Amino acid sequence: MKILEHYYPAQIRMRDQTDLISVVVAAYNIADYIERGINSIRSQTYENLEIIIVDDGSTDATGEICDCLARKDARIHVLHKENGGPAQARNMGMTRARGRYIGFVDGDDWIDSDMYENMLSAMREQDADLAVCRYRQVHKTHTEDESVDRAVVFEGQEALQHYVQETKEYAIQNAAWNKLYRRQLLTGITFPEGKWYEDIMFATLALAHANRCVYLDTAYYNYIIDREGSIMNTQINPRTFTDQIPAYYEKTKFLKELGREDLADIHDYFFYKRLLLFYDRLQKTEVAEKEQYIEQITQVIRDNREHYARAYHCPVADRRDYEKIKLFLKSPARYRCRIRWEEQVVIPLKVKVKRCLKGMKGQSDK
Repeated sequence: MKILEHYYPAQIRMRDQTDLISVVVAAYNIADYIERGINSIRSQTYENLEIIIVDDGSTDATGEICDCLARKDARIHVLHKENGGPAQARNMGMTRARGRYIGFVDGDDWIDSDMYENMLSAMREQDADLAVCRYRQVHKTHTEDESVDRAVVFEGQEALQHYVQETKEYAIQNAAWNKLYRRQLLTGITFPEGKWYEDIMFATLALAHANRCVYLDTAYYNYIIDREGSIMNTQINPRTFTDQIPAYYEKTKFLKELGREDLADIHDYFFYKRLLLFYDRLQKTEVAEKEQYIEQITQVIRDNREHYARAYHCPVADRRDYEKIKLFLKSPARYRCRIRWEEQVVIPLKVKVKRCLKGMKGQSDK
């Protein structure tokens, strides 16, 4: 791994914009957002693009807006299909893509004008198969941006390792849209059709096959966090059990087959932590299926009990998490009491102490 401080990829002159980038956009019932998203791609400083919009059976004006945009820009190609989900739409777009490089944008988001120029330039400079950038989290009331002007070059499976470890310093994530892929890297890799959370295995496979990955710690992608109707804003739901949890099991299996038992254990650790988070979240919701979901999550937690000793002793594990899962297995009621105690007493007390210490430091600095 090599860290490049204050890294700014070189601009790519028009005469050097020789490599076609295919940008695949899956769109479904986002008439209020799609024009902004497509125009942000049209406005890229790297102009050698083809923009493949897959209208996934929209029932609003999304399809018509896309057709209108295509009449304004010959680089836009619109495919209309029956609704089959984002995975199927992206796969169709990939099949039609002609570019040496492939990127993905969700139609309700938008990208900075220099995103693809900087990502491609970094890939060329670092001879990388894959570029990843940070992204802004766009809320209704505010935007979060933790950009740092540096880059990190990962060799071999280093990027995969940080992805599995969920290293906060590097926002690699499951997402397909904060990445630019060398086309050859995606040979044989597709999104699992008919599934939600389709990015989980796609990202894992791509990162595992990349010989070198460059991470740009600058936000070029603008991701809407709280759009109504977004799949990612759907909390615990039937797909959690039919799609998301099975995808985590598949990820563990793949990592083991890759010969990375160490990463499989780390992934399992975070997966098991996530199961308890699902359980905690359900306790605070009022959905009609609440009791059913609680029962299902509880069963999943119990079904994995024989693997906990190994996963919770991986290098990144917090021993307190192991104590929590063991307490849950003994008594979910006692576990809930502990969580309420932490939320109502321990965490507020820590916040109060932190504020006091910060205030004392401020006084001493005067």
